[in-house]
Amino acid sequence: MPVTVTDIPTADAQGDTTTAALENQFGLADRVVDPDALANSVERFRERGITLPTFAQLADPSSFDHDERVGDADPQGPDARNLWRVHWYGDLAGGRVEVPDHVVLPSSLTGVESPIVVVFGDRFPMITAHKVLAAYSCLAPRVVTGQFDPTRHRAIWPSTGNYARGGIAISRIMASRGVAILPEGMSQERFDWLDRWCADPDEDVIRTFGTESNVKEIYDACNELALDPENFVLNQFSEFGNHLGHLTVTGRALGHVFETVRASSERDLRLAAFTSATGSAGTIAAGDHLKEAYGSRTVAVEALECPTMLENGYGEHNIQGIGDKHIPLIHNVMSTDLVVAISDDATDELDLLFNSDAGRAHLARKGVPEELVAQLEHFGFSSICNVLAAIKTAKVLDLGPDDALITVATDGAALYPSERAKLLATRYDGDFDASDAAEAWGAHLADVDTDNVIDCTAADRRRIFNLGYYTWVEQQGTPFELFEARRRQEFWTGLRRYVGVWDEMIGEFNERVAASG
Repeated sequence: MPVTVTDIPTADAQGDTTTAALENQFGLADRVVDPDALANSVERFRERGITLPTFAQLADPSSFDHDERVGDADPQGPDARNLWRVHWYGDLAGGRVEVPDHVVLPSSLTGVESPIVVVFGDRFPMITAHKVLAAYSCLAPRVVTGQFDPTRHRAIWPSTGNYARGGIAISRIMASRGVAILPEGMSQERFDWLDRWCADPDEDVIRTFGTESNVKEIYDACNELALDPENFVLNQFSEFGNHLGHLTVTGRALGHVFETVRASSERDLRLAAFTSATGSAGTIAAGDHLKEAYGSRTVAVEALECPTMLENGYGEHNIQGIGDKHIPLIHNVMSTDLVVAISDDATDELDLLFNSDAGRAHLARKGVPEELVAQLEHFGFSSICNVLAAIKTAKVLDLGPDDALITVATDGAALYPSERAKLLATRYDGDFDASDAAEAWGAHLADVDTDNVIDCTAADRRRIFNLGYYTWVEQQGTPFELFEARRRQEFWTGLRRYVGVWDEMIGEFNERVAASG
């Protein structure tokens, strides 16, 4: 039967194949699929004293009492009360702040007049990265709709790093067993964390071939695991909870930060652009909110060494967490305004610049304020990538001092000491000195170029969108009608009703948990 734009987000209005894809592959159930599984979850959560926050509460943490919800829970520990910290309004100590922690980068660092606002993701609990929000956004709806049964299922978390860690953390504090799948070439710090959090790392951490861009190998491992009905794959690249969680929670948080910066600037700032490096394309969903609220442009960023959007390209790179050599199903490509590619040479070398004595001294000599230099340790590889993309965007669009750009530092430098050590040994013979710092500054910050940028036309968007066909329709079995429906913005706006539905179901679930006690 034909699938129309207006009814595509409603599972029960479709044929069996489409309904199955919406509920199973897309994660878009709006009903209780299995009452017995839901009852098992209620009982398990009652036994463990677990309550779930709604998406509305995570978007506005002032709507609940922080101290009452989290108590004395260690923000870096496996405590279910940390579910109430899965939002942007946390600080490094696990407390709550009125405005998400952020920094405004000055022209002394960026070389452009436009203020670039960076919101810190390493304040999130347990994994010190914002991917824990994506994990919760994918698992919570599956629990309250009776699809995921914590007494029976293993949660499978395919990732290139932080999502797998977020999934393991969320699984553990939601009384479930999680399995991380990620490429063997990711940073050692990710694997060290998994060893600490997994009950049986030999069984629950699956290392696939390759590095950041080897996602096909991850999918193959997932498809093999999915043959066992006790394995429940939560694929961040196709789970629309990932998109909706960031649209609702991250979008609102970034808007709040922008309004705060605008008010404190005493200028009539406009939000010109949001830059987001695309891995699963979850975070970039915040751009849809910002575009509607402020008229900003959405900039998708990838690694130059794997220029999938830029030129249908492929390759390996070291900007861990992005550039996965395909177009995610949850990427609203037709709402993307620019594509920017950044080299991992830049992110590798700037990571050393930001996190070495010689580098910090050079930044100070260039007039970068001391308090800002101290904040650069909160920028991981993809965070640096996002900033460089913002600089390119400001130049390409000829933005001025009243045109702000906003982006996120998805994780911090604490996740990359092993990568830093490898670069130091292989490229700098073990010593990154003042001349190396000056060279890195000159190559990557002194005069950022505008190469490798597409200001997208309709044809560019169609080309990028069409690339997804090969992954999703041909390889992963997505119904063609659903794949095509994603071209239209009505599909994406229609999805938003699920957030309200899920929040109601979360409320009802919590009531059943409390009543069963």
